[in-house]
Amino acid sequence: MIAVGDHVQADRATLVLVVVGIGALMVSLSQSMLIPVLSTLPTELHTSASTVEWLLTSTLLVAAVAVPVMGRLADMFGKRLLLLVALGALVVGSLIDAVTDNIPLLIVGRCFQGASVAAVPLGISLLAVLLPRERVATGIATISAMMGVGAAVALPLSGLIAQHLGYHALFWLIGGGGVLTFAGVLGFVPEAAQRSGGRIDLVGTLLLAAGLMAIMLPLAETANWGWGSPRVIGLLAAGAVLLVVLGWAEHRIRQPLVDMNSLRRRPLILTNLASLLFGFALFASLLGTASYVQAPAESGYGFGSSMLVGGLCVLPSGIGMLLLAPVSARMVAWRGAGQTLAAGAVIVAAGWIVRILATGALWEIIVGTTIVGIGTGVGYAAMPSLINAFTPPSEIAAANGLNSLFRAIGSSLASAIGGSVLAAETVSLGASTLPSLTGYRVLFGICAAAGVLAAVAALAVPNRRVERVEA
Repeated sequence: MIAVGDHVQADRATLVLVVVGIGALMVSLSQSMLIPVLSTLPTELHTSASTVEWLLTSTLLVAAVAVPVMGRLADMFGKRLLLLVALGALVVGSLIDAVTDNIPLLIVGRCFQGASVAAVPLGISLLAVLLPRERVATGIATISAMMGVGAAVALPLSGLIAQHLGYHALFWLIGGGGVLTFAGVLGFVPEAAQRSGGRIDLVGTLLLAAGLMAIMLPLAETANWGWGSPRVIGLLAAGAVLLVVLGWAEHRIRQPLVDMNSLRRRPLILTNLASLLFGFALFASLLGTASYVQAPAESGYGFGSSMLVGGLCVLPSGIGMLLLAPVSARMVAWRGAGQTLAAGAVIVAAGWIVRILATGALWEIIVGTTIVGIGTGVGYAAMPSLINAFTPPSEIAAANGLNSLFRAIGSSLASAIGGSVLAAETVSLGASTLPSLTGYRVLFGICAAAGVLAAVAALAVPNRRVERVEA
């Protein structure tokens, strides 16, 4: 166990960073790997497309609850311990799905994988404590970049693997990587001594779980239910009421699951808002690139590319995020995390403007998408630094978990809003109906606006060399 104020030695710090980085990559891969093969699974599993969609929806719902809850538990009982729990969930879920064709069991496995999403903010929180001060920014930037790398690599890699080896091979790959990471954490990653202790807030946990699920479920199902359906409106309203009740209850609990006072800190509010907007812009990039280039040329914008080529178009954005991680860390040290976050948001907006204007060649699409990815990587590198700077050490894991939750909400909004925008503007090609170029441009414009709003929020964060807030 590493005592408060101490850090691991330089050689071990590299091992810790590699292990946590591989874990983040595996988790990110697990969240995106089914997207390219989703259309083929109804036939393989002898079920409906709406049922298969629960392989994504279940993961999203469980992740929304697990990330903040496990973050709070990590602050109470140990970050390394909860990181092992999250990685264990990844392994269990992957192994379940690797050996079954039963759709209910597949959904159960995906629920376990949803819980593993907490490994990313837990790993970031652990690095903030374990790494030497001069390596923290680079370490956080690298882990943040891994999230984008995993999402970008998953599209071409999973399509290729599933085509030649079957979709079960995807789960064996993730499960194997999870086992290696679990062993690496056991062998090389020490526990941090900083723990707050206390009791588990069961009331807060239940209210948070119910409120988040009531909000996230209709966002995931808007394509099937419609924005104006009673189910969507009713669930969103119920979720809002439950979260208000949560806020009221947490003020009256000595050791709350969610520290409402920390949520009122202006820097954290603004950083979480920026996280939501970045999550929106990045997911829309995945949503609006592969399908865009796969559309036939007769649509007025597409290139008739294969699924593999569509996935490869997103790959440079992930590579750019990883290569620029050290640069992002230097920007945080040089200009401060707030200005770095703003710079990333401006780059994201610029990338989406390129996507709006440049539609004539495949390389133009790749350039625009890569710019979005680079900006996202810069922003993701800055967010944990802001969270850690304005949060007491006893609350770091919970605060990073909430920040990841806002990012997930942004992704859900991108899926819901993006799907609605593309469905509203269509073009007919024979018996098929596809999103029109106008629809894509409207979506890209919304994403550019999200980048601008994220920049405004980031610039409003106090730009000073902050010391860590004391508990």
